[in-house]
Amino acid sequence: MKIIVLVCDGMGDLPIEQLEGRTPLEAAKTPWMDEVAREGKVGLAQTIPDGFTPASDVGNMAILGYDPHVYYSGRGPLEAANMGIALNAGDVCFRCNLVTVDGNNLLDYSAGHIGSKEAKTLIEFTAGRLGTGQLQFYPGIQYRHLAVFRDASLADDLLKTKCFPPHDIMGWKISEHWPKGPAAKRLIELMEASLKILPAHEVNQVRIDLKENPGNMIWLWGQGQRLEVPTFKERFGVSGSVISAVDLVRGAGRLAGLKVLQVPGATGYYDTNYAGKAEAALKSLKDHDFVFVHVEAADEAGHNGDLRQKIAAIENFDRHVVGTILKHFRSLKNYRILIIPDHLTPVAKRTHASDPVPFAICGKGIEPGRVTSFGETQAKAGGWFVEKAYEILPRLFTEKTI
Repeated sequence: MKIIVLVCDGMGDLPIEQLEGRTPLEAAKTPWMDEVAREGKVGLAQTIPDGFTPASDVGNMAILGYDPHVYYSGRGPLEAANMGIALNAGDVCFRCNLVTVDGNNLLDYSAGHIGSKEAKTLIEFTAGRLGTGQLQFYPGIQYRHLAVFRDASLADDLLKTKCFPPHDIMGWKISEHWPKGPAAKRLIELMEASLKILPAHEVNQVRIDLKENPGNMIWLWGQGQRLEVPTFKERFGVSGSVISAVDLVRGAGRLAGLKVLQVPGATGYYDTNYAGKAEAALKSLKDHDFVFVHVEAADEAGHNGDLRQKIAAIENFDRHVVGTILKHFRSLKNYRILIIPDHLTPVAKRTHASDPVPFAICGKGIEPGRVTSFGETQAKAGGWFVEKAYEILPRLFTEKTI
């Protein structure tokens, strides 16, 4: 049995007046996901448990079949796992965004989706000025980087401090969203120090000349400590792979014992290599029984409040990812496919939401339901609600009929 999980990050949404009350998913042309819905079952799943911030780290861990109540430890450690950064007992790892600020306003959580080469230069410059033996910076992809506090005496205070994801506060006052808690002063001082050194850097001066948003400050959030989870080999007796441009998803995959596949042109943005991801998945399934394909583009469109791009991202996901894989497996009988977003990213809100997400499954032993298409309304009409989304994947592995 081949188990295939296809995640369109942030695909779910709310009804939009401009679309005559439909969601972007319902308005998009998605013949392949509609086929999965017709031939299998659809429903709603709660990927974000009560009490958790709606975020991709929580949602993707749940989709991978890990109970966030048991295994969740923040976004930072997941990304560290993928980047090969060793975390010791007492270390606290933060996600470190390069952001664009203007006075007291946070204008852009991604510094204009700054390129990885430029960002690396800025993070290494920051490390040289602000880093110490007990505070280390690590460059990642585009605007996504890490900062690790290696001081066990600070660990409890750092973990108890509330930090705000920058993509949730674009256009809002920074002063109202500084970290809050026992280590807030330390974190605020560090971020303010970066604002004193980054604006004048040559990389940012060139970006300003080109009318691009500069990475003029770091923003710390998503902290946590190292974690261990049982692997897919230990849980299900299978090997598999994960395909994503996002470090946190890759890191979760590595922790689960999955092979991380690199796909040329996978950017984590609108221009990502959709078809390349699907082709890599099919190649991997020749030797393994599980693959997890994650595409970020729809989530980015939601954060940008860009309805056209969100619909386009959903249609590209359907055509190039779902279509490519379904064409290969539709004549075979030894597979099961799960299509699901990790959370909603409503265009109108430009941030994540905790509402249940629509999902569809088809394949061996999955009896067809009564729906004709895939979307939030049809998923609700299907009458199947999974309160604990982390239970879906184990069922796909272990139950003969669903």
